[in-house]
Amino acid sequence: MISNVVVTYAVKPEAIEEHLRLIDGVFDQLRAEARDDVDYQVLRLADGVSFIHVSCADTADGSNPLPQLAAFRAFSADLASRVTAPPSAAAADVVAVYRR
Repeated sequence: MISNVVVTYAVKPEAIEEHLRLIDGVFDQLRAEARDDVDYQVLRLADGVSFIHVSCADTADGSNPLPQLAAFRAFSADLASRVTAPPSAAAADVVAVYRR
């Protein structure tokens, strides 16, 4: 079952460096485990503090495997102290995809 989630939020300017380090840790773990049950993308907008996370999970029960990753738990652990307001998460349907 495929599930898609889009999360948006802004990070406090003084927390950007740590935030990016924690995001890198998530991607390091995904690459090390060669996960094939999730597509994950993090975008940083031109303002330098706004972020968009897009995940597409394909699991038997429709769950997203990201929260089970140690690096993602580390990323999430003190997220509230790094963001300006709670993140906004929404389920989403893929309309179209192009991969090069």
